[in-house]
Amino acid sequence: MAEKKSDRTRAAILAAARERFAQDGYERATIRAIAADAAIDPAMVMRYYGNKEKLFAAAAEFDVRLPDLSGVPREHAGEVLVRHLVERWEEDDTLRVLLRTAVTNETAAERMRQVFAGQLAPAFERAAVDQPAVRAGLIATQALGFALCRYILAFEPIATLSTDRAVAWLGPTITRYLTAPDPSQA
Repeated sequence: MAEKKSDRTRAAILAAARERFAQDGYERATIRAIAADAAIDPAMVMRYYGNKEKLFAAAAEFDVRLPDLSGVPREHAGEVLVRHLVERWEEDDTLRVLLRTAVTNETAAERMRQVFAGQLAPAFERAAVDQPAVRAGLIATQALGFALCRYILAFEPIATLSTDRAVAWLGPTITRYLTAPDPSQA
């Protein structure tokens, strides 16, 4: 019984934290407000998560749900990946909150690194891409740069660029990052 109640409490805290961080951003969200949203005492939040940074790291779980690129023709891999990433950014504000926060907070920056390094490189390994960590890093520069300009800074016309146009512009660059020979080996 106690295990079930603690699981429900943790789930309520995380749900409230995700909502509060999305609504207020990391800096303005408070443990007190999160606890009030979860209808619990702030001490319970501290008991389960220790501090705001650890709570944010737990709340900022994000699965990129990368598509399996092993069956995609290499010349279309960038388009498939860009379309997928843009659609993920559009459907889930967790990654936008994480990106916004990562710019000024080391815990969030580390969480962003974990999300991209921990998910992109293994996906590229499965697709038999050589140097998956380097290629994942290069692709992250494009994906995160695009996301920063589109969702955080709202640069026009990037902020209102259709998904199809974003795919058309970014797809070839991502394909190049996935397929180009290592320039240091030339």
